[in-house]
Amino acid sequence: MPADAAPSLTALRAEVVACRRCPRLVEWRERVARDRKAAFADEDYWGRPVPAFGDPDARVLIVGLAPAAHGANRTGRMFTGDRSGDWLYRALHRAGFASQPDSTSREDGLELRDVLITAAVRCAPPDNKPTTVERDACAPFLERELTLLGGLRVIVALGGFAWNQVLRSLSDMWGTVPSPRPAFGHGARVGVDDPGGRPVLVVASYHPSQQNTFTGRLTEPMFDEVWEVARGAL
Repeated sequence: MPADAAPSLTALRAEVVACRRCPRLVEWRERVARDRKAAFADEDYWGRPVPAFGDPDARVLIVGLAPAAHGANRTGRMFTGDRSGDWLYRALHRAGFASQPDSTSREDGLELRDVLITAAVRCAPPDNKPTTVERDACAPFLERELTLLGGLRVIVALGGFAWNQVLRSLSDMWGTVPSPRPAFGHGARVGVDDPGGRPVLVVASYHPSQQNTFTGRLTEPMFDEVWEVARGAL
């Protein structure tokens, strides 16, 4: 990791949290935080863009789609407080990347080892569907994280949206992504080289959303295999 990576990630976090670039997302995230879900009516929602969470020395970067309205938009931490996060952190704990199998709040003591979790879009979008303009407005945050993680060796993209955004950013930044870009599919892999010529493995996984986990499209053994691949690549 570059010597100034941790301070730079801290500065980037502050920029992310203060961002108001996308009027539709600002209005939505703040309305959700104000109206709240009945189950969380007594909680104070975060209601802002959600910064990356994890180890500033990470060699593995996990990229999701966007914060969930009543998950990370409520708790202020990536994949925290919803069913998708339950799946993700259990799997990371089994793989030795997380200190505990659950993630309930920013004060629960969870620590990640060698992993940083981020998202293609940092604000909760209506219907989990960011626009192209919103996606592009958030892209510089992801690109800066890719630059700051000097020891990066693996990127795990959760879902097709994240996969496409990761490859788009890597193509723009490094120019080492095959053309045409590889199609998304669970377990898909592509190797690229960073600017120093070091290999980085990009791995695709189905997103651990309820739509995928409740239907059996994504099973825990399938998900565990993704983290075994990531661990093996290190």
